[in-house]
Amino acid sequence: MKKGVIIKLFLSFVLLYVFGLHQVRAQHSEPATLKAFKIQDKIKFDGVLSEDAWQEAPHINNFTQRDLNFGEPVSERTEVAVLYDQNTLYLGVWCYQEDVSKIVAKNMNRDFDYRSDDNFQVVISPFNDNRNGYLFVINPNGARADIQVYGGEDGNKDWNGVWDAKTTKTDEGWFAEVYIPFSTLQFKKDSILNWAINFERDIVSKNEEALWQGWSRDYSIYAVTNAGRLTDIIDIAYAKKFEFLPYLLAGWRFDEDHGDTYPLKAGGNLNVSLSPTLKLNLTSYTDFAQVESDRIPVNLSRFAVFYPEKRQFFLEGYDMYSYYLGDRNNAFYSRQIGVEDDEQVPIVVGARLFGKVGKNNIGFLNIQEGKTDSVSSTNNTVFRYKYDIGKQSYIGGIFTNKVNNTTSNQVFGIDAAYQTSKFLRHKNLVVSGKITTSTEYFTTQKNALTYRLFVDYPNDLIDNYMAVASMQKGFNPELGYIRRTDYNSYSWHLRISPRIFTKYGIKRMLFKPWGMSVYYTHSTGELESLYNETRPLGAVFQSGERFEVNLIQSYDRLDKVFEVTDEISIPEGKYWMYKYELQFETYQGRRLWIALFYNWGDFYTGKIKTFESELGVNVNKHLNFNGSYTLNYVDFPEEHITTNEIALYMNYAFTTKLNFSLFSQYNDLDEVMIYNFRLHWIPKIGSDLYFVYNIGYEEQIKQIDYLKPQTTDAAVKLVYRFVF
Repeated sequence: MKKGVIIKLFLSFVLLYVFGLHQVRAQHSEPATLKAFKIQDKIKFDGVLSEDAWQEAPHINNFTQRDLNFGEPVSERTEVAVLYDQNTLYLGVWCYQEDVSKIVAKNMNRDFDYRSDDNFQVVISPFNDNRNGYLFVINPNGARADIQVYGGEDGNKDWNGVWDAKTTKTDEGWFAEVYIPFSTLQFKKDSILNWAINFERDIVSKNEEALWQGWSRDYSIYAVTNAGRLTDIIDIAYAKKFEFLPYLLAGWRFDEDHGDTYPLKAGGNLNVSLSPTLKLNLTSYTDFAQVESDRIPVNLSRFAVFYPEKRQFFLEGYDMYSYYLGDRNNAFYSRQIGVEDDEQVPIVVGARLFGKVGKNNIGFLNIQEGKTDSVSSTNNTVFRYKYDIGKQSYIGGIFTNKVNNTTSNQVFGIDAAYQTSKFLRHKNLVVSGKITTSTEYFTTQKNALTYRLFVDYPNDLIDNYMAVASMQKGFNPELGYIRRTDYNSYSWHLRISPRIFTKYGIKRMLFKPWGMSVYYTHSTGELESLYNETRPLGAVFQSGERFEVNLIQSYDRLDKVFEVTDEISIPEGKYWMYKYELQFETYQGRRLWIALFYNWGDFYTGKIKTFESELGVNVNKHLNFNGSYTLNYVDFPEEHITTNEIALYMNYAFTTKLNFSLFSQYNDLDEVMIYNFRLHWIPKIGSDLYFVYNIGYEEQIKQIDYLKPQTTDAAVKLVYRFVF
C-alpha cells in the first residue's frame, strides 16, 4: 500500500475521531447503591414476592434506556431488591407491564437465547476488580442462562453456575425471585462486603434495553467498571470447602467395524475452595461431554474448522487460561488434551488451580493422559498469570509444557494490555502486545517466535481495530491451535454506525469503509493472502430487522495443490477474487423469524454462489424449532460441484428442569449425517441426568439404508453434586 494512501486513511480516521466526540450524557443516576437486606427466616422460593422482607428491603427503580430512546427512563416500571441470609443471595424483581399480552417469553430451556425474549439480567462482580463477574439472566417463564464475564467485553457462555429462579405472571406484569448460593461466587473475604452490581431489563416488543447504571451505548452490561454498588453484606458463611461431582455413564454402541460394545465409565471432579477467591479442581477419568455433538460445517477453505470446548471441567474459569495469538491462533487450546494421534485417550488424573489472590490472576493446569498404542502416557501443564494494573490493565505471561516418549514441547510468552473506559472522557480503548516462543526439550529453536500488537477502539459510533502480528515458521505450540503459520499480518477494521434517519424507522446505519487483513509469508516476504470487506450500506431498523450489502476482495497464493474435494483440485498459483454479498434478517424476537444470505463471485479458477438461510419457529413456550440450510454451487471450467448442508434443532421443554432436544445435521461434502436425541433432567440444581441416543451415517449417504445406520449409540449419564 502506498505511503500517500496510508496518510489519507490515517487523516480520515482522525476526522472520524473528532466526529465521534459528541456530547455524552451521564451514565449514572442516583441512587447508585443498593443496600442488601439481611433476613433471619427463610423465604418461600416461589416467585411470589409476598413476604414482608421484600417490602421492607430497599428498592431501586431508576432504570434508564440505552435503546431505543437513549437517556429516557424505562418505559415500564421496574424494581429490584436484594435479600440475603448466611448462605444465599436472593434477588426480587418486579417487571410491571401495562399490556401483559405483549410479554414475549418463547423459551423455558437452560441457556436459552435470551436476546429473543423479554428478560432481566444481573451482573455481579464480587472481585471488585473492574474486570470480572457473573451474569445471570432470566425470562418470564423462569428460563435461565448464565455467563462468566471478563474484560468488559467478553464472556464464557458455556459456564453453568449453581443458582435458580422462579417467576410468576399476573395482569400487572411478571415477577421473579432469584436464588444464588454464595458458594457459586468467588469473592474476597471481609466482614462487610460491597460488590459491583448492575441490572438490565429488555422489553422485546418495544426493542427496548434499560439499565440501572452505565447505560452508555459504548458498553454492554459486561462492563462492570460502570456498575453500581451492592452494600452491607455482613457476617455470611463463606463457600463450603468441597464440591464433589461424580458421574456414571452406561451405554450401548454399534458400528460396522467393531459390532456391539457396552461402555461403562465412571469418574468425577472434586472442587476445593482453598480461599473464597481461589479454587482447586481435581479430576479423574474426566467427563468428555458425550451428551453433545459438534456441528460439522461444509468447509471449502484450505483451513481447518475450529471446534469450541464443551467439557465442563475446562469451562469454569476458562478466561484464566486464555492466551490469544491473533489471526485465530491460540497458545492453549484445551481440546488438544485428551487426544493423541487423532485418537481419544482418557484423562487419568488432573488438577486445575484458578482464581485471584489480591491483584494476581492465576490459572494453573496439570493433566495426565492415558497411553495409546504408539504414545506413552502424556503430561500436560499450563500456567497463565496476570497482574492487575490500575483499573482495567494488566501484565502477564504463559507457560505450557507437553511431555511424553516422543514429545517435549514448551511455550513461553509475556503479554500486557492497557485498557480504559475513560478515553476521550467516556470511550473504550485497548492497547495490547505480546511476544511468545516455543522450545523443544527446553531448548530454543530457530524461527520459533511470534508477536502481536493491537489497538482497539470498540465504541458505538466508531469501532476501529488495528493490529500487527508475526509468526515464524518454527513456532510450534503442541497444546495450542494454529490456523496458519510463517506469516507477517497487518489488520485494520473500521466500522461506523451512526444513528441517523431515525424518523424513518432506522435504529442505526451500518457502514464499513474497510475491514482488511493482509498476510505476507514471513520466510520469503511475498504476499500470501489478502481479505477486505467493504460495507457501503447496511442498517438495523427500530423494528429489529437488519440488512447488509458487502463488497469483498481477496487474494490467495497457493504454493501447493489445494484439494477442494477428492475429485477437484486447485493448481498452484496466485488468485485475485471479487465477491458480492447480501444479508437480511428479521427480528428474532418474533414467533417466526428468518435470516437470508447470498454471496457470489470468484472462487480461484471458477465462480461460486453461496446461499444460506435460517428459520426460527416458536410454537409455544414449550416447543421451538431452528433450522438452517446452506447451498454452495461452484462452477469450474471443467466441471462443477454442489454442496448441501442442513442443520435442525428442536427443543421441547416440559419444565425449566426437564427438556427434550433433537439435533440433526447433513453434510454431503464430508458424507456425514447425524441425529442426536437428548433428554435432560435437572433433579436438583447442579446435578444432571441425561438420556442420549445418536445415529450416524457416513460415506455414500445418498445411497444409505436409513434402517441400517453405520453407527448407533445410546447412553444414560448421571452427574450428581455433593457439597460439604
